[in-house]
Amino acid sequence: MANISRKTAILLFILSVSLFPQVKPTFRNGVAYLSRFIASDYFLKLKGTADDVALTDTLYLRSVKFYRNDYSEALLALTFACLPYNEMHIRIPLIGTPVTVHLPSVANPLFAAKNKNLPSKLFYDSPGNSFGDKDKLSHFFGNAFIEYNFPLFNLSNFMGIFVEKFEETFYVEGAMDKRDLYVNRLGAKFGKTLRDSVNLLPSRFLKKYAYGKK
Repeated sequence: MANISRKTAILLFILSVSLFPQVKPTFRNGVAYLSRFIASDYFLKLKGTADDVALTDTLYLRSVKFYRNDYSEALLALTFACLPYNEMHIRIPLIGTPVTVHLPSVANPLFAAKNKNLPSKLFYDSPGNSFGDKDKLSHFFGNAFIEYNFPLFNLSNFMGIFVEKFEETFYVEGAMDKRDLYVNRLGAKFGKTLRDSVNLLPSRFLKKYAYGKK
């Protein structure tokens, strides 16, 4: 009986793996999932009951859950899901040739619906227009991703400065400013701390913005 039970258990395990494979979520899956969540009526209702910094925590926790506590993948997907642009327009120096670089994103109209709901009032000095600070979460999560994955070299600070110089040189629309660089540093601090304490939330670091800028 013991042998039969063991064989039965092995057979059931093989069948479960075959019929219900544990497929790891991909980068594109995550960007699409998060984009749909941001564009949803449910997220819009949350915007009526919570501020945008608190909503950032909600987005982060959703991504972490989707990627089954793979924090690296969660941060990378958030970087592009929160990006309000799906392409980058640049001009090559000297010759002035325009070039369009397509960025990882979802198709319209989901992209437009997601952008409409993106958190925009993150800081005390967020612009009062409809766009506000919708681009800042990508700065934050992107630098958190870099710092979380490359702890032996201050790559996040290097990349922040590099991107700023790149935008100056190649005439990218919406060039980076000092506020972007400060948000980059906050994101890097979050990524660095996350390596040792996975229970921390983005809001703890985003709230430090006011203290650093006043």
